[in-house]
Amino acid sequence: MKVIRKYISLFLTATVIFTASLSLLACTKKDDSDGLSKVTLCEVTHSIFYAPQYAAIELGYFADEGIDLTVTNGFGADKVMTALISGDADIGFMGSESSIYVYAEGADDYAVNFAGLTQRAGNFLVARNPDDNFQWSSLKGKTVIGGRAGGMPEMLFEYILKKNGVDPKNDLEILQNVDFGSTSAAFTSGIGDYTIEFEPSATLLEQQEEGNVVASLGVESGYVPYTAYCARKSYIENNPDVIQKFTNAIQKGLDYVNTHSSEEIAAVIAPQFKETDIETITAIVDRYKSQDTWKQNTIFTEESFSLLQDILIEAGELDSAVPYSDLVITEYSEKAINR
Repeated sequence: MKVIRKYISLFLTATVIFTASLSLLACTKKDDSDGLSKVTLCEVTHSIFYAPQYAAIELGYFADEGIDLTVTNGFGADKVMTALISGDADIGFMGSESSIYVYAEGADDYAVNFAGLTQRAGNFLVARNPDDNFQWSSLKGKTVIGGRAGGMPEMLFEYILKKNGVDPKNDLEILQNVDFGSTSAAFTSGIGDYTIEFEPSATLLEQQEEGNVVASLGVESGYVPYTAYCARKSYIENNPDVIQKFTNAIQKGLDYVNTHSSEEIAAVIAPQFKETDIETITAIVDRYKSQDTWKQNTIFTEESFSLLQDILIEAGELDSAVPYSDLVITEYSEKAINR
């Protein structure tokens, strides 16, 4: 249970900081001179995978709902949870396994998931050479740049390996000491036979002729509750109107991407990815859209939460399931659908 212990340490350290300023934060006004509620969102990474969120930003849905949104990049779920616990962020966007870890160690003011966004994994297996007939057994004896132990990308990768008769511990070497934002650079430097990459890194490796996408973890794993929005229980209790407005904006973003073409979506979110040309953005959006990546609504179902916990338990990162009713709330999502 190394990951649980890591989150215990994370929680205790951050709680000292948070508790010292709790009274001040509770009295801090969130409204600016324009009457907008200031909200800081910390996202796990900045990726086209989260196109509905960026569409909501660029189309003004948050502003329409009365939210002045600031987005920061946590570069990993553990760092997002640190920001949330310490009070540096109001809302966290990451894999919901992080909220389960914090809850499992006995926190009182734990993170509660109130809206989902993606229903498939957003990463891809990249090989050095093209392989139109790729089989997961091809990874036996190879070295793969993977993800952080206990993180959703790594657990789903191992889940897929087991599903295909490959032992993650004995049949291959999975590197887990490469920083989340440095995996593609490590791969291009010659480390590993394969790497697990999000977009735009997967497509950029192909364009640079440094790698080739041979499998989609999202397609292979099936529907899973990959990323969701959460906030501390106390924040939700004290700011239900903000949570509702935020959820409304995300639902509008989902509505947009599910009813518009890849070209239209790419044009809208392009300002979020200035370093990426529009053709590449379009290709990535189309890749995600074609595999049914984004949810129709933000409701985080009990069935999907149970699947997530099964994956955690199978991975050895969780001893027993925790209550869905404590860690997930759906009332804001339900109201957003009927707004």
